[in-house]
Amino acid sequence: MTRTAHWWRLAVAWMVAAVAVAVVAPAAPVRAADAAAAPPPFTYGFGLTEARPAVGTATDFHLTVTTPQVAGEQHIKIILPSGYYDDPDRRYPVLYFLHGSPDDPVGQNYPALTMSDDMITVIPDGGARGWYTNWLNQKTAAGAQNWENFHLQQVIPFIDANLRTVAAKKARAVAGVSMGGFGAFHYAQIRPDLFSHTASLSGDIDFSVRHMGLRMAVVASLIDGQGALCALASGTCDPNDSPYKPAVDSDAAFGSPYPVFNADWRWNQVDPSQNMAKLAAAGIGVSIYTGDGGGAVGSPEFWVAGAAKNVKEAMDALGMSYYYVNYGDGAGWGTRCDGHHNGGCWEETLRDLIPRLEREFSTV
Repeated sequence: MTRTAHWWRLAVAWMVAAVAVAVVAPAAPVRAADAAAAPPPFTYGFGLTEARPAVGTATDFHLTVTTPQVAGEQHIKIILPSGYYDDPDRRYPVLYFLHGSPDDPVGQNYPALTMSDDMITVIPDGGARGWYTNWLNQKTAAGAQNWENFHLQQVIPFIDANLRTVAAKKARAVAGVSMGGFGAFHYAQIRPDLFSHTASLSGDIDFSVRHMGLRMAVVASLIDGQGALCALASGTCDPNDSPYKPAVDSDAAFGSPYPVFNADWRWNQVDPSQNMAKLAAAGIGVSIYTGDGGGAVGSPEFWVAGAAKNVKEAMDALGMSYYYVNYGDGAGWGTRCDGHHNGGCWEETLRDLIPRLEREFSTV
């Protein structure tokens, strides 16, 4: 079970319990002969500072940076095409891949992400519960939480300055799993000038009142519902091991989640399901993948399947074109997928998504 799936199960349990209770110069090129030795050098800027040396190989490595926009050290994982060093004049499109909660870029080891010879993949840190947004409250115990600024104003220009990218909307896609699925749609909606395609893999893409379950999952991560449940579980787990510490207020990220006298207006403002017209207007390609979790309410995939259905209905009402897959229980969706909220299904999904993105990028 992935950490993302484990978090989701705890978030669902917390919901049930809650209801019951009420400009930088490009780095020097690396010769093909040196490619196996180490990651390429990077010139830092755009508010990013190197915190630790790069770790990994010349084509699969991660950086560790600090930024005033987000508290602590952050990882940026980069996967380069195997032939990146062979042709110093070739430039590549980029897939920005956003991880789920409470995962980390370093743990995103999907084989499908390493199979492309035609694009660069960048996996920036999104925090255990950053929710790919600039938090409303920047004065919590969690410190600075400006994830939009970090990714859109710092990471993207930093990558374009240091790697041989095609630095244009037509050559960028953003995709994500679970929490990252929200991030992918949210970023494409608020910065349609940056991306040509957005994809949600089991994403939290409906924050509306009709899908309050996903709101409560976000709240559970903010208030450290996992730690609270562990404290009540009589020694079956250690509340100090929760990745959601320190607990912050339920309003910290998006304001009040409660639909009383329009107090939740910020949730509606960022809700992907209510903003699909922005993608249509910008001509951004849309892909949605989901399973069904066996129809079990306790499965995270049950909840994101409902969110995907609601977004599909919104796109149909707008007359949008899109790519939509509900692989149900995973039968026929490769050999790794069981229809639930896990890496096996996401690996199979990436094996479908990446070739499609390569075909779109082939005209760049």
